[in-house]
Order: sequence, then C-alpha cells, then structure tokens
Amino acid sequence: MSLRSLLDLPVEMGWRHVLFANWPVDPGVVQAHLPESLTVDTYDGQAWLSVVPFTNVAVRPDGFPEWTGFTLPELNLRTYVSHEGERERASGRGGSGSDTGPTDDGPAADRGVYFFSLDADGVLGVTGARVFHHLPYYFASISMRAEESRIAFESERWHPGARPCDFDARYGPTGDRFTFEPRSLDEFLTERYRYYTETPGGDLRYAQIRHRPWPLYEASVDLRENEVFETNGFATPDGEPVFRYSPGVDVTASGSRRAE
Repeated sequence: MSLRSLLDLPVEMGWRHVLFANWPVDPGVVQAHLPESLTVDTYDGQAWLSVVPFTNVAVRPDGFPEWTGFTLPELNLRTYVSHEGERERASGRGGSGSDTGPTDDGPAADRGVYFFSLDADGVLGVTGARVFHHLPYYFASISMRAEESRIAFESERWHPGARPCDFDARYGPTGDRFTFEPRSLDEFLTERYRYYTETPGGDLRYAQIRHRPWPLYEASVDLRENEVFETNGFATPDGEPVFRYSPGVDVTASGSRRAE
C-alpha cells in the first residue's frame, strides 16, 4: 500500500477534553470570510464563531489498533455552514448522531463546519492534514494538562511565515451532564457531521465524520489570552459567549472528497 493510499483511508481518533467557546456574530461578517460556494448557517438570526481547544488521541487509519495512533493537541476556529448542492442531496436530513458511518447522505449531511485555522502540536499530524486533507493546520507548541477538575490549555504558534496566534485558558465542566434538545442552540453548535475546506487552488472539499452525540456540560472558563480571532481577520466579538465542555467522543472521518 502506498503512502498516499494509506493517508486516503478513513481516520479513527478520539476527541478529548473539548471546550466549545462560542460567540454570536453578525452573519455578514462571517460570510465575507467564506468560500463563495458556502453559506453561513445562523441560529435566531446570528452566525457563530467557535474557538475549540482539545486533544486528539489515538489518531490512526481506520481499522488499525489504538496503540498505533498518536496524540495531537489542537486549537481551532470554526463556523457553521451549508453547501447548496449537498443540502439538496441530503433532502433536509437532521443530525441523529447515529453510528451509521461517514456516508454522503448520512446524519446531518447538509450541516457542516468550516475551519478558519487549526493549530496543532505534531509535525506528522500537521503535515499530513495540510498535504492530504487540505486543512489549514499550523505548527504550534501546545501544553495541555489537568489542574484538579480543570484543563490548563496553552498554545503558541510557530509555523514558518504565519501570523502569531497565542491562546491561554483554564476550563472545566460545571453542574450535571445534560442532553441537548432538538433544534436547540447546543444541537446547532455541536451536532455537525461534515467539515469543509478550500484548497489553495480554490476547490471546495469535504470529509464526512461519524460519532455519537456529544456528552455536554456547562463550562467554567478563565480565558487569559486569545489571539485566534485577530489572527484570522476578525474583531473580537462583542456578544456574550456560550461555553460548553465535553469529555469527548470517538470519531471516524472519511478521506477528503471534492464537493459537487
């Protein structure tokens, strides 16, 4: 099996100690930063930008044992989008969170995520994601450690030629685990089963992902430094943020595919 065919396989991993730090933003502001073929999704008239620190664990090709995988701490900035061609083909399906596999017409095929940037601490993971999955990953030094019931997450970008991007936060769950309601903001922000990316040549690509519904908690957050918005050309949002924590889910992601 060639290296290219190996990296085109679906990827298995776990997403752990995830903070969803979400800010409401004017839709026109976000739309101006998206590829023309994507439309920003809104909830009650607002677009949303989410800063998401977490760690990937046991990252490996689908079917390989967990011990062969590697760990990849990550920080990303994302928003929520739809793609007209995929929306029509999905025929209005909603996100069920079922474990049916990363298929084009699977759960929430019409609802996706668009990443503006992804900082990660791992040369192999960043290089592979940039070259083979066309994701805007950047090399960063990341420290992630447990401090009693909270996670201490610090990230400093060192990618050659890229704008600096420092982030420092302490976060953790508060209260009891809850189940999101259908058509709620929590469902809108977390139940997404596709991500889109744009190649340097302007082609829109996507991958389908599979996981069970997120276990969610309200989150306590001490946000000490956050350059993620500025680095990606956004002003820091004025709106009140919504914080959610999840211990994580196990994920399978398809290879990169061209969007029709």
